[in-house]
Amino acid sequence: MDTVDLSGGTIHYETAGPSTGRPVVFVHGYAMGGSLWRPLSTRLARHGLRCIIPTWPLGAHQEAMRDSADMTMRGVAAMVAEFLGKAGLTDVVLVGNDTGGAVCQVVATEFPDRLGALVLTSCDAFEHFPPPILAPFIAAAKVPVLWRIAVQGMRSRAVRRRAYGALAHTNLDALTAEWTHRAVRDRAIAENLRRFTGSLSRQTTLDAAARLPEFTKPALIAWSADDAFFPQSDAQRLADALPHSRLEYIAGARTFSMLDQPDALATLIAEFATATNTADRC
Repeated sequence: MDTVDLSGGTIHYETAGPSTGRPVVFVHGYAMGGSLWRPLSTRLARHGLRCIIPTWPLGAHQEAMRDSADMTMRGVAAMVAEFLGKAGLTDVVLVGNDTGGAVCQVVATEFPDRLGALVLTSCDAFEHFPPPILAPFIAAAKVPVLWRIAVQGMRSRAVRRRAYGALAHTNLDALTAEWTHRAVRDRAIAENLRRFTGSLSRQTTLDAAARLPEFTKPALIAWSADDAFFPQSDAQRLADALPHSRLEYIAGARTFSMLDQPDALATLIAEFATATNTADRC
């Protein structure tokens, strides 16, 4: 696993595909890790794309961020932008899911310079943020002792299934155990997540949504048809807000289409990334 040192701390990431391929960078959601994307990145690598798969500091990260790190949504979006710069990436296809899709909207509207295209799979948007399922964690984040109790609850498989189970048709037990392992055992990582959780505000997604029309690069909205959390109406609203967008629905998939239907999602993204490659148009 490789690393990039940012002003706020170290980001660990995996890669797949040829170094000469167009870069595709992934942003996962709350209390998740880069392993979410492995089935998809493996397939995209076969299409000749260069996949960069970081684990962002949203609870499953390997190394705690510095105390000075900005652990707000905008702060994490700034980390994404800084990562792209430090890694020397341009014409990036930025792919987001769940909370990571909301982070991508902030990157696209505030730090778009290194982006060549945007892909939003099922994700938070508009007034539908933060998701109701996070309400107890947001409340607990205000009191550190309550936060520790809430995080320790993730040791239980039953609790993890209630928190994550409806995100996929696929069994998520192994992944959720991996994603919650560090926050449960490392207080500094749990503190990073507490600060991020306490910062969550609907205003962040509303502000990003208001500026989406300014993002004039190509966008693909690849929404899960069976999603239990993110309504198809938001997919249409995102497509309407982004001037050069394409909307596709993925049958047989809940929020984690990259796990439920990785072949279908890979086909969509590969075609989109190839068609919008600025290097090929020059």
